[in-house]
Amino acid sequence: MKDLFDLSGKVALVTGASSGLGVQFAKALGRQGAKVCIAARRVEKLAKVQEELAAMGVDAFAVKCDVTNNNDIVEMVKACEAKFGKIDILVNNAGVGDLAPATEMPAEVWNKVINTNLNSLFFVAREVAKGMIKRGYGKIINVGSIHSEVTMAANTWPITVYATAKGGVKMLTKGLATEWAKSGITVNAIGPAYFESEMTQGVFGAGVMDQIENAYCPMGRAGKTGELDGAVIYFASDASSYTTGQLLCIDGGWTCL
Repeated sequence: MKDLFDLSGKVALVTGASSGLGVQFAKALGRQGAKVCIAARRVEKLAKVQEELAAMGVDAFAVKCDVTNNNDIVEMVKACEAKFGKIDILVNNAGVGDLAPATEMPAEVWNKVINTNLNSLFFVAREVAKGMIKRGYGKIINVGSIHSEVTMAANTWPITVYATAKGGVKMLTKGLATEWAKSGITVNAIGPAYFESEMTQGVFGAGVMDQIENAYCPMGRAGKTGELDGAVIYFASDASSYTTGQLLCIDGGWTCL
């Protein structure tokens, strides 16, 4: 059973890996033996994460990439494959969290959220899958959200654009899973509830998170560091060899309500 979760000899690419959940994913995969490519726009923060991974004994490689730029995506994949020879695992994690009421939503904010949280996942997966298809093996893990399944009460936060993008991630996952199933590639998604990170500073800093969690989450709390590790390792490993097209919500029961 232990060997099912062993990632020794595997190479993982994690986008949005300069902070927050991306760092947690990179460390979780590295602890299981994977070599890890970390990608993001902010090279200074990436360098610090690479140092943290190296201190853990993880062979890590940092690549600058703006996932809303297709040329950057192509160069990122080339650089990772040149460094390690392949990409076995993709964690499609990059995202933003802007929100506004629908009637006040600027077009540029809508487009930024859709491009970053949905479109980029397709274009990164498309580029990485080319090599995976040639090798007949791949694990793609898209990062959705509980808001792939549910939205939020209007008097709480106006998250229509975010929920639209994350809902799209769910169906993107299913679509790619069916297209690539016979190519040895599984495509799954995880749907986190609220975890404290750089992206969620605004909602945690507003001082109402405890009330929100008590109202929406049966466990009555936000997620803790490490509570996503099991899901990402499961989908990245051979333990999930017959699992594809699935969204797994890690949410303390939030989506039960």
